[in-house]
Amino acid sequence: MHTQIYGDIKSLFYKRLQRLYGDEADRCLRRLVYMTGRYGVGLREDLYRTQVQDWDEKDAVLITYGDMVYRDEQNKLADLCGFMNEFVGEAVSTIHLLPFFPYSSDEGFSVVDYREVRPDLGDWSTIKAITTRFDEQIQRHTVYSSDYVTRQTMQANYNIMADLVINHVSSESEWFEDFINDIQPAKNYFIEVDPETDLSKVTRPRNTSLLTPVRSRGGKAHVWTTFSSDQVDLDFSNPDVFFEFLDILLFYISQGISVIRLDAIAYLWKEIGTSCIHLPETHEVVKLIRAFIELVAPHVTIITETNVPHEENISYFGEGDEAHMVYQFSLPPLLLHAILNENGRYLTEWAQNLDDPPEGCLYFNFTASHDGIGVRPLEGLVPDREFDRLIQSTKERGGYVSYKTDEDGNESPYELNITYFDAFKDIEHGDDQLQIKRFICSQIIMLTLQGLPGIYFHSLTATPNCQEGVEKRGEKRAINRRRWNPDELRDRLNNSETTASKVFNEYRRILNIRRQHPAFNPYARQQVYDVGESLFVVLRENTDQQEAVLSISNLSSGKKKVPVNEVDLPVKVDSAYPNLLKEEKRKIEDGDLVLESFETVWLKLK
Repeated sequence: MHTQIYGDIKSLFYKRLQRLYGDEADRCLRRLVYMTGRYGVGLREDLYRTQVQDWDEKDAVLITYGDMVYRDEQNKLADLCGFMNEFVGEAVSTIHLLPFFPYSSDEGFSVVDYREVRPDLGDWSTIKAITTRFDEQIQRHTVYSSDYVTRQTMQANYNIMADLVINHVSSESEWFEDFINDIQPAKNYFIEVDPETDLSKVTRPRNTSLLTPVRSRGGKAHVWTTFSSDQVDLDFSNPDVFFEFLDILLFYISQGISVIRLDAIAYLWKEIGTSCIHLPETHEVVKLIRAFIELVAPHVTIITETNVPHEENISYFGEGDEAHMVYQFSLPPLLLHAILNENGRYLTEWAQNLDDPPEGCLYFNFTASHDGIGVRPLEGLVPDREFDRLIQSTKERGGYVSYKTDEDGNESPYELNITYFDAFKDIEHGDDQLQIKRFICSQIIMLTLQGLPGIYFHSLTATPNCQEGVEKRGEKRAINRRRWNPDELRDRLNNSETTASKVFNEYRRILNIRRQHPAFNPYARQQVYDVGESLFVVLRENTDQQEAVLSISNLSSGKKKVPVNEVDLPVKVDSAYPNLLKEEKRKIEDGDLVLESFETVWLKLK
């Protein structure tokens, strides 16, 4: 072992390993060094690579399942590639492929085998090809259909974000089978608890039982199951578990994955008598992963998934030494509330009080994902009566509400289950154009904010509520997880009269405008102005590239005057500024700027 390299690794990791694993720290350190060599890094000069991920205004993430659009039961990723080739191109730079591993429940988040790709999606060469180009892949498979996109190369290659489902594993996994059969090392991978133990302090994200009884060779056992009886929590106080996941992480990186999403990370470490959420040991694990990644694969980005109130969520930045990115979980419900109520007061207050992320870190802005719209992140941001109104509005628009069990035994809402497009439905008059205006306004605001934007597949395609999915699967979240037949989706997007086509084409147009302007670099400066309840105003400025864009959104259904004379905005009265969204100049006449219903302007100031 190279003495200098060992010494450098020890200085970086030993204290962290010691805090987690005590007397096991020396053994853990040796395993850490040897593991890097397993994937061709670590004990060579390229241990000290300097390449880092450098996000800019050209970057946006598409969030999708690998089989969101498919025809055949095999090679479903090829159909997704066909869709990307035909319709999306370079409008996004990264694809978040939701879990593509063999699974037993929860749409992939109950992983049976972390190191395999579901056969119906393809294999690891399919995944790897996405990050290079699809030349060979598309030569091997018919993409979409023979008269559609056949034997063509991709217009763009993409970064891949993949989930490391780190808190739990499927009850059908080999690890859990070994636990049942008392086989090492996995017999010690799980958490057994006496059912008489007082677990009342444990924070529950679901209303299912925290402990699940199972029959093992050693007799009856009760295992910890935070999310469902099929998702068995892993015991990270056992260093063998930590190193299993570090090995999986390195394997993913070796397959070309450059963004790693730590799923449900907040619940990772368990200590009876505590809330078992956000424990110091959990943060220590994230810091270890971050430090290790920066050493051996600095081009990789770590993002934490913690659907909790804002202050808890941003704690995963640490001091710039934990996650590179955290989700803006408060943004989806706040935007929905602001536009439905035509009142952006709470959205503006929240945005004005956002701290800048630590240097080198980013917010991940999104409005929808494969899950519902989490409402815990609204805690303390809107009054209770308005929170209740938002819950009711979801039900009125054909959606559902999921509940969690609180410490006092009562149930409270934690998630709205509805497509983000249908969440803006006009239930009074059935005006499709009003729905489109509301939705596009919400998406432009998301794309404007400082950080990296993430767009869910069904937002891009304006997918309505999938009630048949709920009926078929018996799960509320299925309302927002429709799978498209490629011919049906293609017809919708190519027909200029359909709602899907109108939204998709406008969305793609805005993305392509955004990527041309360095003011929208995710690291560029942001300033939010309070100019009244009906308006949301934010300045984005890239001082290095000397570009500034003032975004003004009308959150109301009527025309709105922006009284430039009365508010302190960085514009001049009786001046005209290019509006990037319409290739026009907007003049501020008599000190006023007039915006149409739910209109946004991007005024280029310099």
